[in-house]
Amino acid sequence: MNHPAQRGFTLIELMIALVLGLIVIGGVVSVLLSNQQSYRSNQALAQVQDGSRIAFEFLTRDIRQAGLTGCGNTNVANVLNNSPANGGTDWWANWANALQGYAAGATAPVATGTAATQRTTNSDSITLMSAGDSGYSVDAPNSTTAQFKLNEPKPDLQDGDIVIVCDPNQATILQVTNYNASNVTVVHNTGTGTPGNCSKGLGFPTDCSSTNGNPYTYQNNAMLAKLNASYWYIGNNALGTCAASTPQNCSLFRSTISVSSSGGKVNAQPQEQEIVRGVTNMQLGYLQGGTSFVPAASVTNWSQVTAVQVTLTLAVPTNPNNPNDPRVIQRVFTNTIALRNRMG
Repeated sequence: MNHPAQRGFTLIELMIALVLGLIVIGGVVSVLLSNQQSYRSNQALAQVQDGSRIAFEFLTRDIRQAGLTGCGNTNVANVLNNSPANGGTDWWANWANALQGYAAGATAPVATGTAATQRTTNSDSITLMSAGDSGYSVDAPNSTTAQFKLNEPKPDLQDGDIVIVCDPNQATILQVTNYNASNVTVVHNTGTGTPGNCSKGLGFPTDCSSTNGNPYTYQNNAMLAKLNASYWYIGNNALGTCAASTPQNCSLFRSTISVSSSGGKVNAQPQEQEIVRGVTNMQLGYLQGGTSFVPAASVTNWSQVTAVQVTLTLAVPTNPNNPNDPRVIQRVFTNTIALRNRMG
């Protein structure tokens, strides 16, 4: 006879052990999957929050400065060849677009479509123009016709830059046709560059009827800065067409002036930049007197808008590796931004 201590497990005991083991393994797997989903959700939420901060940081900066020349004046001459004074229609060469809103689906600087960087049809958009953050002072006594000499030794300028110069009396938008770093001079001649300048004269009002135009001599220590022109919109990114089911294909874009050189000529033109991925919608309201924000279609005078209310919708898939997983983390953020130079 076998000793009782040498007996094996019965079939029933083995089945009970297997069942208990499966319950334990199932619990562990369930906890693992739950933690994995929780991690993905937290990661998506963090991306949404980070995206909103970045979007509002850059967009707020442009809105606050809209219409700011740097010298507190409203008489703005514009000698660019593509300016309204010379029959041009480019949005970034029109100071009237210092703040201009567009309703969803309206005709705007970037066309709607399904290709990358094209605009979606369900979101508002906005153009903003101002003097850039970095300003340089003009050494007027040593400046000559069609040339500014600057006081700073190493300004961040190059051939083709679109700049704005101002003093207490007026401002002028023009293109740098030649920048000389050795003697720190900015030339703004006619006949070179794209779009180029219609005249050497920088006086207000703009006169493009001759190369000498309307002359004006800027005061000593007048300020010169790059023109900050931007168009903000929601569009399709490189992943595909923006849609409610594919929020990862939607992005907040900023179109701004870029300078390039080709065939010995400098060329300034707008270029789209993807700022934040996952922004699916932007709605804009404008304060034009009173206390209520109104849509773009209700604004009667854009120069009287003193604040902009921005509402952004951000959505990030919780499982970006599985395109068939419809789950997303979505949040809506609203911020109200006042224009610095229009607040009384």
